[in-house]
Amino acid sequence: MKQDDDGGAHDGGRRRPPRLIFLTLTAERRLRRWIGRRGEDRGLSAAASGVLLYLATRPGASTGEVADAVDASPAGLSGLLSRLEKSGLITRAPDPGDRRTIRVNLTADGKAALGAVQSVLGELNGKITDGFSGEELAVVARWLRHVAEVLD
Repeated sequence: MKQDDDGGAHDGGRRRPPRLIFLTLTAERRLRRWIGRRGEDRGLSAAASGVLLYLATRPGASTGEVADAVDASPAGLSGLLSRLEKSGLITRAPDPGDRRTIRVNLTADGKAALGAVQSVLGELNGKITDGFSGEELAVVARWLRHVAEVLD
């Protein structure tokens, strides 16, 4: 059986569909590594970058909202937020109206780091979309949204 560039295969003249799950997981791991390498001097992993991006548009989000946004477990998010807080990029404080809820905000240093994250992601977006038409990218985006919706 011969492997194609897109992960599909030819088997006795029949073309099998691309191995979308394998390709998606491989791409996701490589995206995270690429982002992590660009942010390692600031201690910013892909997950940390996601937290900063989320808080930029939703200041004062609860820890639960942040966990949902970055698809993290409560335990995993707790450790990540602790590291970001120790780095001076975020603050956590109890909600005055409900002391059980913790609100998260970017600090001035967090906002500065956000600029670097946005620059890195702009570079990455250009790198991964180069050579594809708008129509092709629209199909990829539609497929990825579909996967997220049917598996939620």
